[in-house]
Amino acid sequence: MTAHVQTVGAQQDVRWLLTVSPQEIERWRAAIAGALSDWRASREAVELARLGVSELLANVAKHTASRRCGLRLVRVGADVVVQVFDESKQLPVVRTPDWCSEDGRGLWLLREMADGFGYMPIPLVTDTSYRLGKVVWFSCWGALPEAGAA
Repeated sequence: MTAHVQTVGAQQDVRWLLTVSPQEIERWRAAIAGALSDWRASREAVELARLGVSELLANVAKHTASRRCGLRLVRVGADVVVQVFDESKQLPVVRTPDWCSEDGRGLWLLREMADGFGYMPIPLVTDTSYRLGKVVWFSCWGALPEAGAA
């Protein structure tokens, strides 16, 4: 599990390229929690990020033909954004949950719990192709001490 890490001023950016399997989602939850803990994130932000990563990666595993995706954690000052990029151009559908159903409420819960939530189509470029995919993201504002704070 090799991460690409970049730091520019108060912005830090950690990225992983992965192929999602349901059995490894906990591994990626732990990776996000570890990075946030290294940044001294609040317990609430760590738990929200773990929940959000579970939901977004499970959706990649369940709803995309290719399970290849990117996972990105960005810190800008005290705020955090988590993004998942995948190769499907099918945008997610956030529905009002049926509370009697066994599924279908994860994105709704994430949208309600996070400070920001969204998705959009994005171009994906590889060595051999150029096609449309998407990014789904959520944010936690004030999750971290300001950069340079003791």
